[in-house]
Amino acid sequence: MRVFASVEELAATPDGTPLGVSSWVAIDQATIDTFAEATGDHQWIHIDPERAASGPFGGTIAHGFLTLSLLPRLVQEVYRVDGVGMAVNYGLDKVRFVAPVPVGSRVRVSSELARSTPAGGGLRVWLRSTVELEGSDKPACVAETIAQLFAA
Repeated sequence: MRVFASVEELAATPDGTPLGVSSWVAIDQATIDTFAEATGDHQWIHIDPERAASGPFGGTIAHGFLTLSLLPRLVQEVYRVDGVGMAVNYGLDKVRFVAPVPVGSRVRVSSELARSTPAGGGLRVWLRSTVELEGSDKPACVAETIAQLFAA
C-alpha cells in the first residue's frame, strides 16, 4: 500500500504516478444477486444461471455497475492519505466496461494518480483505475474517478 503522509504530499506527487495493485476479490452469484436486489436490475444474464448458461457468456456475469462499485473496496488497499478529515466522491470522467466478469472469476484493481489540483478548500484527485480480470488479456473495467479530499 502506498501511504501519503498528508494531502500536501499527495498534491506534490507527479501526474501518472503508479499507486499500486489490490488483492484479488472473487465474484460469486450471491454478490451478483445482492447487487441485483439493491439496484432492481434483474436482467437474466446476471441472475438466472440456467438461462445464462445458454446465453452469450456461457453463464451469469456481474453487472457493469457492480464491477464499478467495487472500486472503493479495492482502492482502499492501494493507497491511503493520512491527515484527511473527510473525502467525498466528486464524480467520474470516464468509465468503460471492457470485458464481462463471469460468476466465479476474480478481479483486482491497479491504480495511478492521473492528476490532482487544489479545489474547494482541499485537493481534487483524479484516479485512473483498471479493474483486472484474472486470466483475461482485457480488463473488466477502466475508470477515472474524482475525489475531493479535505485535510483534518
